[in-house]
Amino acid sequence: MKSTSLKPKHVYLMSNGDLRLSANQKCWPEQAKMEELLGRALKAEGWSVVRAHPYDKKKQHGFIDSQKMGLEVFRGLDPNAPLIVAECVWQYSQHLLGGLLSHRGPILTVANWSGTWPGLVGMLNLNASLTKLGIGYSSLWSEKFDDEFFTDGLRAWLKNGRVAHDESHVRDFSDAKMPKADEKLGREFARRFKAQKAIMGVFDEGCMGMFNAIIPDELLHQTGIFKERLSQSALYAAMQQVSDREAKAVLQWLLKKGMTFRWGKDEATELTRAQTLQQCKMYIAAVRLADEFGCATIGIQYQQGLKDLAPASDLVEGLLNNVDRPPVKCLRTGRTLFSGEALPHFNEVDECAGLDGLMTYQLWRELGFPPENTLHDLRWAQQYEDKYIWVLLISGAAPPAHFIGGYKGASSERQPPMYFRLGGGTVKGISKPGAVVWSRVFIMDGKLHCDLGVCEVVKLPQAETDRRWRETTPQWPIMHAVFDGISRDQMMARHKSNHIQVVYAPDERQAHRAARIKAAAFDELGIEVHFCGNVR
Repeated sequence: MKSTSLKPKHVYLMSNGDLRLSANQKCWPEQAKMEELLGRALKAEGWSVVRAHPYDKKKQHGFIDSQKMGLEVFRGLDPNAPLIVAECVWQYSQHLLGGLLSHRGPILTVANWSGTWPGLVGMLNLNASLTKLGIGYSSLWSEKFDDEFFTDGLRAWLKNGRVAHDESHVRDFSDAKMPKADEKLGREFARRFKAQKAIMGVFDEGCMGMFNAIIPDELLHQTGIFKERLSQSALYAAMQQVSDREAKAVLQWLLKKGMTFRWGKDEATELTRAQTLQQCKMYIAAVRLADEFGCATIGIQYQQGLKDLAPASDLVEGLLNNVDRPPVKCLRTGRTLFSGEALPHFNEVDECAGLDGLMTYQLWRELGFPPENTLHDLRWAQQYEDKYIWVLLISGAAPPAHFIGGYKGASSERQPPMYFRLGGGTVKGISKPGAVVWSRVFIMDGKLHCDLGVCEVVKLPQAETDRRWRETTPQWPIMHAVFDGISRDQMMARHKSNHIQVVYAPDERQAHRAARIKAAAFDELGIEVHFCGNVR
């Protein structure tokens, strides 16, 4: 297909979507509304929108829905023209990366400020993937696309091809003055961590377009971690070796702890006991495979491939991340595997989170702090009274130790059918109030980096929590987070991932101390560290 030059004051608009037809169809109405608002904003600036790809009447959506389609679309575009990628849904970044890599015109990623579908999460993933590839881009976000922040940013991009954001909240570790005792502790830990070496079990690499979440081996090896590439088919096969009796014992353990399961009878739309028992088998199989291959941490992709064979992996992941979890015995020897320990799991096989999660788990153990940690989606935020509170959600991998009431405050609800055809439950709960250290490992300029800060988890009235759940995904665990010294727009402009890692500290003072120690440990591992916000 031969491309033609785009007329002056015309801009391409494309919308990247899911690989799953059901998700694209259900989410399209919101995307259409967003594109209409965006079109009005461009028209007000004297610009015209040229949609880079048409609405597909047969598929009933207008998303780019595969890498194949993405490459075909880019072959027909003017490579020097301005291009906007508009997102109000989760998107698979590989659909676009091949075309964006050779696009010479200015690129703007835009998301709607809404919790309805994870468009903000999708845009952050695309931004992080572009950053890893070294592709230049600008980014904007808005609720109605008529506010001053958005309008000024759009006008700047249309005129100059770039948008500048305030990142004054970021300080490089190399410029920070550290207490000598904290730095010594962090560096000594990191040297032991690297010398000991560890294996990261990766059950099929590259989940849901998260190119940003794949760490090249040569960068990972410098930290002392080495990948064991495993297949999800091996996990499924291992599930077949788990007896019904063993699965029932895991479920009984959870029920005895007080966990609630929202069971129904309709397999297509409700969580059933049979689905939960299959998840219990996956849990046992995952622990046994981790032991067999000597893995200190594992990540299950699930969403593609395994989703057509088994219920969701999220109950499994939440249990693995908890120190107090159902015992799993070795088939050969009968010994309890990983006794008294969590088996840190990185949701959606996000290797950046896997590196962070394992290091954090072991460091927190040494500090004498509860070591349970997890990633969340940086989903959305709104003002509540005098605080700007973020909604952190993940599909169910949060450990019950993070919840108000622990297991008694945890429930398992069926994953949404549009994503999870065979069902399976989450580990749902409300994160307890407290001081948290947050972080994100990412790749930029061919190197590993880490942004790191502190935040406060607050408790909201149940009615407000329920409202926020309804605005997002009510089946998933939720954390209400207030980031210290970081505004909404600073967070969005800087954060290089759809995910954010969180771990509790005993109190605010210890959170700041632990953040300093963790930063020193990462620096010792050769990771470039950046403090974000008010880290003392």
